[in-house]
Amino acid sequence: MKGKFITFEGCEGSGKSTQLRMLGEYLDGLGVDYVMTREPGGSAIAEEIRKIILSGKNAEMCDECEALLYAAARVQHLKEKIAPALESGKLVICDRYVYSSLAYQGYARGLGREYVESINNFALKEYPPYLTVFLDISPAEAFNRKHGADPDDRIEQLGLDFHCKVYEGYKKIAEDYPNFFAVDCLGTKYQTQEKIRALLKEKGAI
Repeated sequence: MKGKFITFEGCEGSGKSTQLRMLGEYLDGLGVDYVMTREPGGSAIAEEIRKIILSGKNAEMCDECEALLYAAARVQHLKEKIAPALESGKLVICDRYVYSSLAYQGYARGLGREYVESINNFALKEYPPYLTVFLDISPAEAFNRKHGADPDDRIEQLGLDFHCKVYEGYKKIAEDYPNFFAVDCLGTKYQTQEKIRALLKEKGAI
């Protein structure tokens, strides 16, 4: 890959959207040529899959279907948007990636790491992130910060016990992937942003 691929992870309400917006403003000021995208979504077909995954109307969706839909959206997103941007030498920053599937479906849903890795083999082998930033805040603190779960988001509505399992999953992932870095985000959004910028500079990402 000619460009660098940076991914962001975190539990619901961890502040990823805010931090990515602030990082984008910073990169704009530096004149960096970058692409900001998200998962599930990021391309037309993947965005349609996102609607199916997150819709509160689809409460009967089985865990395996959920995991496969995430993997399908990811492959489309990679081929249509991320890969071309990386090949052109751009910095690509993605809100969530395959580690979300490992934490949510592999650990919290109980499908297992091997199953999730197998259906995401293309992403893991062909497009591993240069660096992943994990916004480290517990689900209880995160939901308190955002004043509860979104009633229209099927995943947020799964309850605190589920999201605590997600958090534990992320902690296990951090032990196994050397380019997965936790950033404590209990301080102000500005303090968190400074930590993120410092990490990206230290690791040669920007």
